[in-house]
Amino acid sequence: MSKTKENTDVVMEEPKVQKPSQPKKTSVEKNDWEIKDRHYFLLGDKEPLTFTLKSRHTEKYPLLYFDPIKKEQRALRYATNQSSPFADEQKGEVTLKHIMFKDGSLHVPQEYQALQKLLSLYHPDLNGRYAELKPQTVAQNELVDLQLEIMALNAAKDMDIEQVEAIMRVEIGSSVSELSSKELKRDILLFAKKNPKLFIELAKDDNVMLRNFGIKAAEVGIIQLSQDQRSFTFGSNKRKLMTVPFDENPYSALAAWFKTDEGVEVYKTIEKKIS
Repeated sequence: MSKTKENTDVVMEEPKVQKPSQPKKTSVEKNDWEIKDRHYFLLGDKEPLTFTLKSRHTEKYPLLYFDPIKKEQRALRYATNQSSPFADEQKGEVTLKHIMFKDGSLHVPQEYQALQKLLSLYHPDLNGRYAELKPQTVAQNELVDLQLEIMALNAAKDMDIEQVEAIMRVEIGSSVSELSSKELKRDILLFAKKNPKLFIELAKDDNVMLRNFGIKAAEVGIIQLSQDQRSFTFGSNKRKLMTVPFDENPYSALAAWFKTDEGVEVYKTIEKKIS
């Protein structure tokens, strides 16, 4: 009967690496396995000083992999003196070792093939609790981010001042009225560079323009929002325009109302007075 020695030494760690966005859960082709150093990182916002990943199967804490070829569950176990992470393929005395992440990351040199295969191919927590850092995925994500930034900056550069004002009002609020056109153009470019995804979403949202239109109409007194923010009226004769639905932003509700048959007519009237 083979003996089992417990060894609580830590597997080699590296300083924390920058995390890419969480990868999709995909199966790894065994035939495409490459001998190289590998890096792993914990998923989620938490980065504990140390985190110990399950490294062997027990009745209390199962660690199993379903083998599609053998069509059965196979127990996993990390042993430093074995070439396979499967317990049924390990022979003789085994030397167990913890799998420990430091500051949310773990570096495994290419010499530790059993550990790499356990982490990259078979461990049930892969892409759930942790993931493998793949430079090609990081490069692809960075390329997409750069392309999105370029798209946003080009759109911001060619945007008319009214749309610029509408988007910046979402970003900085009523203080947008105090900015000159040059300041607005500068700020919209900085906003597009800082958050290109949000900028593009706002640029495509026609409600942003309608909200800005409603706010401008209120600022010059053409329409008025009641103190309880539940209704809009005409500023001149106090005639009620609409009631704001419960728990809705007043100007978002007004923007939606401008799209109705009644709202379109009011929009046209206000537009003549503003221009």
